[in-house]
Formats: sequence, C-alpha cells, structure tokens
Amino acid sequence: MTPIQLFDPASSTFTYLLFDPSTREALIIDPVDQQVERDLAVLREHKLKLLWTVETHAHADHITSAGQLAEHTGARTAAPQGCGIATAARQLGDGDVLQVGGEQVRVLHTPGHTAGSVSYLWRNHVFTGDTLLINGCGRTDFQSGSAEDLYQSITGRLFTLPDDTVVWPGHDYQGRTHSTIAAEKAGNARIAGKSLAEFVATMAQLQLPRPARMDEALPANQSSGMGTGRHDAGGADVFQVLPADGYAGNVSPELACQWWQAGQAVLVDVRTDAEREWVGFVPGAVPLAWKQWPGMAMNPQFDEGLQAAVPAGQKAVLLCRSGVRSIAAARRATELGLEAYNILEGFEGDPDAQAHRGARGGWRYRGLPWRQN
Repeated sequence: MTPIQLFDPASSTFTYLLFDPSTREALIIDPVDQQVERDLAVLREHKLKLLWTVETHAHADHITSAGQLAEHTGARTAAPQGCGIATAARQLGDGDVLQVGGEQVRVLHTPGHTAGSVSYLWRNHVFTGDTLLINGCGRTDFQSGSAEDLYQSITGRLFTLPDDTVVWPGHDYQGRTHSTIAAEKAGNARIAGKSLAEFVATMAQLQLPRPARMDEALPANQSSGMGTGRHDAGGADVFQVLPADGYAGNVSPELACQWWQAGQAVLVDVRTDAEREWVGFVPGAVPLAWKQWPGMAMNPQFDEGLQAAVPAGQKAVLLCRSGVRSIAAARRATELGLEAYNILEGFEGDPDAQAHRGARGGWRYRGLPWRQN
C-alpha cells in the first residue's frame, strides 16, 4: 500500500495522505493553505475520515492548512514539540506513535534543517520533510538550522533504516516523486560518502536565496496557519467590506452585527448543534449547520434551509467558529444566488499560544450579543 501523494506547484511542496483501508481513517502530512479545497475533495473521493493533520517542521516557504482542515473535518492537529507550533493539539516527540485505524505512524526526531524537524515512519515508508530530499537535503543556514545535526539525522538515523524503505520528500523541484534509502545512501550528491567536515563545508557554500514567503509563513505556521488574514476586523476601520474570492466579501463581527440588528442581513450560524449548545450561541441567529457530527458530514439540508432563511433582497452573514467553514458556506450561498458574506474571526476567534480560543478576536470576545445554555 502506498500513500496518496499531492503536489503544490507554487512551493513545490508534497502533501501526503495515509489511511487505514478498513476503517478509512486518515492522516495528512504537510498540507498547504492554497490546496484546502483539493485536499477536502480527495478526502471525499476516497471516503476518508481525517483524524490528524501533522507537520514535519515549521515551514518557511508556504503556509499550512492544518487549522483550516481541522475546522472542516474535525481532525486534530499535531506538530513536532521543538518547532514552537503551540496551537497544535498534540506536541510530538521522538518515538511517539499516531494511531490511524490499525495503522501506526512513528515519529523520528531528525533535526538539522530546523531544531525541531521530524520524519514519519509508516510501514516501509519514511516521510522526510526537508531533512532528506531526493539527491539533496534541506538547507541549514537559518531557522535554528545545524549542518552537524542534519548530518547525524541523515547518516545516523535515516540511513540506518532498511535499504528498501521508500523515501517520500517534502519537496522536489525536478519532477521526481520518491526514492529509497539505498539510492540516497549510494548517490545523494550532498551527503553520500562524505565525512562530517566535508558535509559541513558543502552546506556552508550553498549561498541559497531567502524563501520568498518566509516573513509571512513562519508566524502563520506557528499558529497552525490560522493567524493570517483573520484579524483584519481589529484594524482602525471595522466597518469595511474586505475583498474575497467566490463570495461578496469578508466583514468584521461589528459590521455583521450592525447589518443584522438594522434588519439589513440575516445572521446564519453554521456551527454544529453541539458547538452552539456548549460554547455559546447568538440569540436570534438562524442555526443552520454547514457540517454535523458524527464525522463532520455535510448537512444535506443546508441549501434548502439557507434559501428558506434569507428573504430576497437581504444579505446573508455567515458565522462559524473561527471563519473557516463560513467561507465555504458563503461560497455555496453565492452559488445559490444570495449576497453572502463571511464573518472574520468567527464566534471564538483563533487559538492562542496555549491552543485556547476566546482571547484572539471573534464575536464573543468583541462583546457582541451571545448567550450560553
């Protein structure tokens, strides 16, 4: 059995889906924010239930979609404990195991590209992130990198795996998809047959350009990809409609509330029944789940319920937990012919450094009407 390998051409990033064929439970490695719709479609196509989103490290060249996928699917987030991704629900250490149905995915701490970098071992497959690439390896000149640590991680850890172990890298820039431990031990131009001193000298001479998205990607990835473009409502003008793709626009909680209380819009809460029951609800909002438990399955009555709730000529303002599901719901509402807006930050806002919500934006945090049962 092989993983499902997916590719983001903008960053040359590989994303991997592993799953148990019996239970259809799945895990995704290094998802990319620009590919959320693709990844959700692949999950639907293969009838998979996503249990975990995991990272090999805190990326500098793209933004993860871990937080968005967790919001859409109910999955849990996991990240290497040495990477500072505090919003991940589980911090992974060397030797930890993630259970996916009857399948086990083991964590190998492989520092060097970053201090917290890990690889994932599943059956006879190893997912090496930026530690070991095909005929290459990750850079070590920034972000807690260490050529000495990388040499040990590759030669003393990865190269000790069985020769027939399949290597699935985090990137490739020449159209290659996978390799083997035997092939990399024999012919990897960066490290095969080199001493530590030779390898360190090689890495010092690379003179690679700085990643184009580094200043944007690193802080976003340390909050599971949920920290970008989500707090515009906290700026000087909270009564501004921000541009959006596929629906009428993004609005602050304050502007959405103003429209709703003035009778200019219908407020539709697309969270699950359980979220409204236990976290809190907005009195007078239309409760219409986009997805429901168990399994965060699509609500087959969503279209009918939305069309019944929003009269002709009125706006629909859509609220979810943190402004992720409500984007998908706003796009669907637009397809149905409605003027639909996503409420930035959602009801609870984004998670803080302790993975708690309620203190980084959101309808409730901003003092707008809500109650709790």
